Amino acid sequence: MPFRTLARRARILTVAFFAAAPSSPTATQEPVFKAGIDLVNVAVTVTDRKGGLVGDLTADDFEILEDGHKQTITYFAVGDAPEGGPEMHLGLMLDVSDSMEDDLPFTKTAAIKFLNTLIDAVDITVVDFDTEVRVARFSQAEFARLIERIRQKKVSGDTAIYDAIGVYLDGASGQRGRKIMLLYTDGGDTRSSMSLNELMDLLKASDATVYVIGELEHQLSSARNPQRMVMERIAEVTGGQAFFPTSVKQLDEIYQKVLAQIRAQYTLGYVSSNPKMDGAWRKVDIRVARKDLRTRARKGYFAPARRP
Repeated sequence: MPFRTLARRARILTVAFFAAAPSSPTATQEPVFKAGIDLVNVAVTVTDRKGGLVGDLTADDFEILEDGHKQTITYFAVGDAPEGGPEMHLGLMLDVSDSMEDDLPFTKTAAIKFLNTLIDAVDITVVDFDTEVRVARFSQAEFARLIERIRQKKVSGDTAIYDAIGVYLDGASGQRGRKIMLLYTDGGDTRSSMSLNELMDLLKASDATVYVIGELEHQLSSARNPQRMVMERIAEVTGGQAFFPTSVKQLDEIYQKVLAQIRAQYTLGYVSSNPKMDGAWRKVDIRVARKDLRTRARKGYFAPARRP
């Protein structure tokens, strides 16, 4: 299904669900593409052979290929740059469906712990979902209200994970800068109108980096591996990572890894040398000059489509 159709579907979901949000909702905005003007932004994490993060590279150390053609890097920033770096927007996705009954206390503790750790975001979009999806955006000045919203959550209904992510991605498309999404869930979608394949297309079209905290301890053993694989797919297609803690004690180590990756993440921008507005998938390959280094980033994007 073409990206524009998927985006329109996510917008319809947003209109349907935002009415349930108790706080001011995230405004939705259709991405507007201008040939020859808009940058293609790619967030890149670089590691050495032992998995250690590498954060001291320059633009000259990178090479970008789009469909095999070398591109010119016109924007470069490192995540922890004190000045001049892109602002960061955080999306916090909370599964509050019935299947999370045993895990909700853990989810609340984990989410609040992360919010107290990451203070770099200019705003936080909270999406809690069960059968429905509810969205609210908070500034750092509204932190106390944000924490109270999380603490008041109770479980109910089915699980619409794919629809919830689609709604978040649609709202985030109007934000400029880096977009980090953190998803807390047990991974079992039972309600979404959007399929997993449709969601994967939306994720590939997005420039958000997704991290997943998977809570599988209370799931049937037969369901754990399939749900784990889904969560890993959702994270990895965006250049992110999925984690599966079994206790609150493990969160500190996980959050240290996530924060280190966020702060060592490079943002590369370029104007595509391909002027076609055909909505086609374009493969992006990020390379570094040093052969001992590895990169993790999204694998491409959908080109802009000419408006009918």
